Amino acid sequence: MMKRRGHHGILPGLTGLCLAALTALPAAAHTHHHHYYYAPAAPAAPAAGPSTGFGPTSPGASTILIDAQSGSVISSQGADVPRYPASLTKLMTLDLAFQALAQGRITLDTQIPVSYHAQSVEPVKLGLQAGQTISVQDAILAMTTMSANDAATALGEYLGNGSEAQCAGMMTMRAHALGMAQTQFANASGLPNPNQVTTARDLSILARDIVVNYPQFQSFFEVTSFDYRGHQVYSNNQMLKTYAGATGMKTGYTDLARHNLITSAMRNGHELIGVVLHEPSWGTTYMQMTAMLNAGFAGGSPVQGAEVASAAPQLPMQPAPPAQIQSVAQAPASIPTVQQITNLPVEQASMQTAEHDAGLPPPPPVAPVQRVASRAAHGVVLGGWVAQLGVYTHMARARTEAIAAQQMRGVGIARIARVQRHGQTMWTAQLAGLSYHAAHETCDAMAARGAACRVLAPSVDHLAMLTSDSGT
Repeated sequence: MMKRRGHHGILPGLTGLCLAALTALPAAAHTHHHHYYYAPAAPAAPAAGPSTGFGPTSPGASTILIDAQSGSVISSQGADVPRYPASLTKLMTLDLAFQALAQGRITLDTQIPVSYHAQSVEPVKLGLQAGQTISVQDAILAMTTMSANDAATALGEYLGNGSEAQCAGMMTMRAHALGMAQTQFANASGLPNPNQVTTARDLSILARDIVVNYPQFQSFFEVTSFDYRGHQVYSNNQMLKTYAGATGMKTGYTDLARHNLITSAMRNGHELIGVVLHEPSWGTTYMQMTAMLNAGFAGGSPVQGAEVASAAPQLPMQPAPPAQIQSVAQAPASIPTVQQITNLPVEQASMQTAEHDAGLPPPPPVAPVQRVASRAAHGVVLGGWVAQLGVYTHMARARTEAIAAQQMRGVGIARIARVQRHGQTMWTAQLAGLSYHAAHETCDAMAARGAACRVLAPSVDHLAMLTSDSGT
């Protein structure tokens, strides 16, 4: 089990989209691994035949690989060809949810009512029933793991004040504000609708917005399974299991959209985002993504003059052709962030900490999420005690310190948080989700190595515990 924690907006003229989403096309927006939350992994879908369509179904795949920090394009092919997004649509629903969470308009504990419409959408489904509720946290996990359409629809309806069509309008407005000029959404789940169209380039903008501006929620994309009311829900993202350094994000499939994948990955402090759309099989999709990421990490050079749009979430901008949109290297410092880090190579390094900066405004607390969401692991308690390892001027150093501590101790969740101190952006390194004894044992082990460490109780705002000295 996971410890649970804890809209608005009107866009007239889109009320017909919800009905269109239910009636336009027969194929379901789902990936190939799970049909219901209690089902084991199913065999992969057979490869689709050659595409002979036009527009979103035109032949060939569409790909793009970008640098997450700068937004620079490393490689691309057919990145501006219109495509159906399938369940990659859920990333925009999640983007709206993350924005609402960061602004305190909802919490992870907020209970979402399930409507008959949400219950009746096509699989893949969690099995929600009309009249029951689901927490925001469980809805997010159901979307990032098994890609549950009923959970996405329920969350979309909640964000849209009871209307999925209104949520779709908000999603489209958000897309255009981010610079996703060729994107339009018609529902919250990605179920087939001819009006729901995007491009690989636009989806890279969306993925980067989540990675850069909401890393406090990155751990949701790293979960490989979680417990929902006594049943294990499994992730269908094979990149998490097969690619070293993968940190998410989403798979998607419909008959017309074919096989689609967005992956974020980090190695040695370098983070990349890849998008692969309209592949004929899952095998080719994962092979293409792996080859793209490998080439990027091997030193692929950015395309001269090619940048994706800004990932700044609070700065609406006029839609523009992708080539004319400027890149922003860093996210606005006003957004608090926490990130879970796993499966990355690290160097052992000393930790530095210092005194609490009482003047720092505390960001909204976020419960950490385990990669496999179970309390069975020794010393790990979701929402538990924290060993604070240091505050650093460089994000990569904070990542390295957190990961090194986690690998040395073999317990807890390594995470970082971006914080503002005296007008300067700094990064904290923490080992979170610990039991009382595991937290104290961790700090004892760090002290034995000559490094300072501070134990924070579960009730303490872990992200506000800055210290007077910083690392590098």
